[in-house]
Amino acid sequence: MAVAVAGVLVAAGAITYSVAEDGSAGTAPPAADSADAGFARDMAVHHQQAVEMSYIVRDRTTDADVRRLAYDIAQTQANQRGMLLGWLDLWGLPKVSSDAPMTWMGMGAMSDGEDGALMPGMATNAEMKKLGTLNGKQAEVFYLQLMTDHHKGGVHMADGCVDKCTVGVEKRLAQGMVEAQESEIKLMADMLKERGAEAR
Repeated sequence: MAVAVAGVLVAAGAITYSVAEDGSAGTAPPAADSADAGFARDMAVHHQQAVEMSYIVRDRTTDADVRRLAYDIAQTQANQRGMLLGWLDLWGLPKVSSDAPMTWMGMGAMSDGEDGALMPGMATNAEMKKLGTLNGKQAEVFYLQLMTDHHKGGVHMADGCVDKCTVGVEKRLAQGMVEAQESEIKLMADMLKERGAEAR
């Protein structure tokens, strides 16, 4: 386990460092109000909630398939979140902004942050609390529904970075997010169907 974790951290560090090299030869880092910075900040917040949801459901069910999916999502998104925050450090940019979320993609008015849902697809505080009260099949279904919404919001934001970001490595990461999360949306639709439910 320790070797595996070390390998992930080394890989993350190599990818993070490559961003610094991506715009070498005197190219200035992205500006604080750029799409690159905005995406890194917003997706780090978006990912953090997915990690939290995934760890909640792992404690609320014994279903191997749901626990495996939750573990994969938590590990993948925690790793990506570390890279996004690392890039902001490399660029010397703040991790928070006074601008509304998604302002960088012209959608700053999309969410009012009501009850903790800072961006489209994010669960509200009430939904997060509810997830922590459910068990078994009910927890599985609610998690899959929440994560489907979450992934749809994430895909939309990642598509925005693919279109607007200028740092090559970040654009490639965003494209990878789109492909992986679209695949997981299909998987979760099948898992919901197996449980007699569907996406909201």
